Amino acid sequence: MLDKMNEKYIILKTDGVIVPTMDNMGAFFSNSPQFHIEPDRISVETAELTSKEQRDVRRDPSVRAIAQSMPMTLIEPVEKSSAIENYDSDVWGIEAIGATDCPFNGEGINVAVIDTGIDRNHEAFSGMDIVQANYTTEADDDIHGHGTHCAGSIFGRPVNGTRIGVAPGVNKAIIAKVLGKGGNSSMQVADAIRWALNEGAHVISMSLGMDFPKLVNDLVEYYGNDFIRPATSIALERYRQNVNLFSQLANLVNAQGAFGDGALIVAAAGNESNRPKYEIAAAPPSASNGIISVGALEKIDGRYSSANFSNNQVDISAPGVNIISAALGGGLVSMSGTSMATPYVAGVSALWAQRQRIRTSQIESSTLRARLIASGSYTKMVQGFEEEDVGTGIVQAPKQ
Repeated sequence: MLDKMNEKYIILKTDGVIVPTMDNMGAFFSNSPQFHIEPDRISVETAELTSKEQRDVRRDPSVRAIAQSMPMTLIEPVEKSSAIENYDSDVWGIEAIGATDCPFNGEGINVAVIDTGIDRNHEAFSGMDIVQANYTTEADDDIHGHGTHCAGSIFGRPVNGTRIGVAPGVNKAIIAKVLGKGGNSSMQVADAIRWALNEGAHVISMSLGMDFPKLVNDLVEYYGNDFIRPATSIALERYRQNVNLFSQLANLVNAQGAFGDGALIVAAAGNESNRPKYEIAAAPPSASNGIISVGALEKIDGRYSSANFSNNQVDISAPGVNIISAALGGGLVSMSGTSMATPYVAGVSALWAQRQRIRTSQIESSTLRARLIASGSYTKMVQGFEEEDVGTGIVQAPKQ
């Protein structure tokens, strides 16, 4: 019997809540109070479990998912420029998604960024209500720059006259620092989502992914070089468990929005493709059901094409090449990647959420999701594009 390297399990639970399924959907829409999922009734716990204890936990009707933790890593930008001191032209992505013609600015909408933190002293975030949680052993604020850039694209105020944020009217930023040097695990990411919901997030943006190769390498290092085949099988099982974990968590987020304000989770598809040689499917957690998977576009001669690095099988796409946003320490910097496209979709989600709240007085997550995905446009896509590369096309801000 092999000694187990890691016996800790993530347990996703709800407190006395029935989650809608095909069997109980009729009752769900009958406005029964038991389906009103409050954020504080969702819990993410860890426990060391024997095989018997695992079976007992799975039988618990309040348990929605159980999984052993997976390493999580930043979806690193494909390209990154040096700091831009003087930038006096329009940020192409803001115009491409129709944000410049949108009558909404995200006012009253709370957005969470689960990433490397934020440089809260950057001028792009002046006057904002910033709530932070740190799941790493590093300092609370961003020391990498990735989270600051992503946050700037979602709700950053103009910098030296340049508009960088899709929804600059957002006044509450919910910042979970889950990635530091060496990454982190799916446990911290799942708990950060739960925390963000408790803080009132309407939109949650994540530009991170599961690090499958790292888990295989860790298992081989622990058990020995002759353990490569079993290590791959064990890693695949944990991968499956974690896809289910995030799918179930997204379902709870969506169910929360059935009554009162809901929330959306958007996540980067990943940068592992290398067109035209090969394409890779969207990586978890973006591949999980209920999470909106985002691909990256580039602009070529006035038209849009899937970036050569962008993974496919996405729900929707956004500009992701040469994206100008907030730089660590001040000023602006350009980055490329699906990590840069995801904040644009999160920002547009905030605009649609504001529109929905104005018209109906609440944010209902399934309607918001449908509106967002339906906003995608193929109008300016290059000829011969593949739908699985771009989803419904380039995301568009509401026009009225």
